[in-house]
Amino acid sequence: MIENIKRLGTDTAIYGVSTIVGRFLTFILTPLYANILPQSDVGVVATVFSYIAFLNVIYSYGMEGAFMKYTSTLELGSRKQTFTIPFLAVLVSSAVISGLMILQADRIGSLTTAPATYAPLVSYAAWIVALDAITIVPFAALRMSRKATQFAAIRLAGIVVNVACNLLFLIKYGMGLEGIFISNVISSGVTLILLAPTILSNIAPGWNGNLFRELIRFGLPSVPAGLAAMMIQVIDRPILEAFTDNATVGLYQANYRLGIFMMLIVSMFDFAWRPFFFSHAKDPDAPRLFARILTYFVLLTSGVFLVLSFFLEDIVRVPIFWGYSLLPSNYWQGITIVPVVLLGYMFLGVSNNVVAGIYIEKKTKHLPTITILGAVVNVMANVVLIPRAGIMGAAVATLISYAVMALVTYIVVRRLYPVPYEFGRIAKVVVAGSAVFVLHLLIDAGTFELMWKAFLLVLFGGLMYWMKFFEPSEIATLTRMLGRKEMGARLPPDQSPDLQ
Repeated sequence: MIENIKRLGTDTAIYGVSTIVGRFLTFILTPLYANILPQSDVGVVATVFSYIAFLNVIYSYGMEGAFMKYTSTLELGSRKQTFTIPFLAVLVSSAVISGLMILQADRIGSLTTAPATYAPLVSYAAWIVALDAITIVPFAALRMSRKATQFAAIRLAGIVVNVACNLLFLIKYGMGLEGIFISNVISSGVTLILLAPTILSNIAPGWNGNLFRELIRFGLPSVPAGLAAMMIQVIDRPILEAFTDNATVGLYQANYRLGIFMMLIVSMFDFAWRPFFFSHAKDPDAPRLFARILTYFVLLTSGVFLVLSFFLEDIVRVPIFWGYSLLPSNYWQGITIVPVVLLGYMFLGVSNNVVAGIYIEKKTKHLPTITILGAVVNVMANVVLIPRAGIMGAAVATLISYAVMALVTYIVVRRLYPVPYEFGRIAKVVVAGSAVFVLHLLIDAGTFELMWKAFLLVLFGGLMYWMKFFEPSEIATLTRMLGRKEMGARLPPDQSPDLQ
C-alpha cells in the first residue's frame, strides 16, 4: 500500500509544482487588477469568467472522463481510437458553437448586465472556451500516460504567456478589460500549439460509431452534473451582483481568490487522483488503499487550513510588489471570508476523493442528482444569506453546498463501491483542528500574536499524537524515512544507503 501511496504522492507533487507555480503567477493578476482597474471592472471580469466556466462544461460534455475510462480499459476500439473519437467530437462541436457565438456577439452581450461597451468580450470568450475545450482530451492523454512532467510544463507555459500578456497589455498599453481577454486567447492558443505533438501522435483516421455512442452514454450525465458543480463555484457572483453591485462583487472576488492556496492542494491532488483510481480499481486492496488516502488528505488539508487561517491576513497586509500589498487596503474588510472559503475547498476535495466509486462502477447517472442538489442548496443559501450577511453569506452558502455534496456522494457511493473509510481517525483530525481554531478565535495575544499562532500549530500536532492518530507502522515508516535522509546527509555519496 505504501508504494502506491508514494506513487500517488509523486504524481501529485509533479502536478503540484506546475499548479502552485502557475496559480501563483495567475494570482499575481489579482493585485494587478485590484490596483489598476476600477473595482467595478474587477467585478465584470469575475462575472464574465463565471459564464466561461459554465461554457467549459458544455463544450467538453464529459469527454474527458469518458476518454479516461475507456482508454484505461480498452473495452471498445484501439488506444488511438479512444483518443481520436472524443478529440474530433469536441473539436467539431466547439468550432460550431463558438462560431455561432461570434456571429451573435452583440445580441448575446445585450443579455448580460455588463455595459454595451463590453459586448466584444463575448467574441473573446468564444475563442477562449473553444481553444480550451480542444485541449481537454490531449491533456487527459498525458495524465493517463503518466507524463506528468510534460503535462505540467505545457500548462505552466500557457500560464506564463497569459500573465506576461496581461502585464504587457494592462501596464504598458493600458488596454483594460479587453487586454485581459486577449491575453487569455493568446495563452489558450499557445497551449494548443504545444499540445500538437501529443495530438498528432495519438490521432488516427477512421470512425468507431459504437465507441462514440458509449463515450456519449458515459459522458453526457456529467454535463448537468458539471453545470451544477460549476454553478456552486461561480453562481454566487451573479446573485451577489443582483443584490448589491459590481464593486461588491469585486471585493468578494478578490478575497475569494485568497482561497487559491487550498484550491491548489485540491486541484493538484485531483489531477493525480483520477488516473490513479482508474489504474488501481481492480486491485484487491483498492478499497483499503482509497480509505487511507482520504485520511491523509484530510490531515494534510486541515494543516493547510490552520496555517492559512492564522497567517494569511498578515501576509496580505505586507507590501510586496514595489510597495503594494497583495490587496489594497479597501479590500481588507473582506478577508474574514477566507477561512470559510478554505473550508469549502476542503469539502470539495473530500467529495472528489469519495466520488471515485461512481466512476469505477460506471454509474455516472448519479452525478447529476448529487451536483444538482448541491447547486439548489447553493442558490437557496445565497438568496437567503446574501441580503443578511453580504459577502460572508455568499461564502457560507458555498461551504454549505460543498458539505452537502460530500455527504450525499458518500451515501450514494457506499452502496455502489463500499470503502472502509477511517472515520475514527478522521474525527481525531477534526477535533484537534477545531479546538486549535477556536482558541485562535477566542484569544488575542496582542504583540505575541505570531508566537501564539505558531504555538497553536504545534499544539495541533501534539493533540494528534496524544489522541494516538498515528499508527505504529506509520511512525516506523516516517522514522525510517527520516533516518535514511539523515544518514544520506552524513555519508559520502558513494556510501549512500540507496547504493548499498
